[in-house]
Amino acid sequence: MPESVPPMLSYELNLWNASYQWIAGVDEVGRGALAGPLVAAAVILPADIREVFATSAFWGSVCDSKALTAARRADLAAAIRRDALCFGIGVVSVEELEAIGLSAANRLVMELAVAALDPAPNALLIDAMTIDTGIDQFGIIDGDALSLSIAAASIVAKVHRDSIMASLDAHDERYGFSRHKGYGVPTHLAAIAEHGPCNHHRSSFAPVRRALERACES
Repeated sequence: MPESVPPMLSYELNLWNASYQWIAGVDEVGRGALAGPLVAAAVILPADIREVFATSAFWGSVCDSKALTAARRADLAAAIRRDALCFGIGVVSVEELEAIGLSAANRLVMELAVAALDPAPNALLIDAMTIDTGIDQFGIIDGDALSLSIAAASIVAKVHRDSIMASLDAHDERYGFSRHKGYGVPTHLAAIAEHGPCNHHRSSFAPVRRALERACES
């Protein structure tokens, strides 16, 4: 790999050199949450990314969304959505997740994000898994830390889901969704114990299921 190629573009470069044109990075967020939807994003980088990476005001800062502050993620998500060749977002509701199960929902939400891309990709880079599609795909463990496309998708997905959770919090402040985004932190578990689960909680997840069982027993 030429020294001028940033490590975060190495997977994309290998695929470009193999004659793939539109390469989408895909990532999801919300798999481990007790409440709220699953969200995935797919991002195809701009065609000139190899030329602009070093001088871009933001592409060089794109990394795993978990390594960024909320404010920085929001700024980068807006810039990615503006400057990417295209992006797609998929959302699977709590109701659908409960109906089909978490593993199937995780694949579905990524498939929805990919289906929303225009142009359609001819290769996918996916964080740690593969999905049910005829598009050539490559699962990369810790992909959001190794691939610029996946990292960009992780940021877009995280910011989109966080906005959904803030909206849920605005309608029902009992659980603090805007603070913990539906994950099982102590304050969230305490709120579930005090108020019982709401329709945004995933009843198949053990802490929520136990709270529902206790409510039925009382």
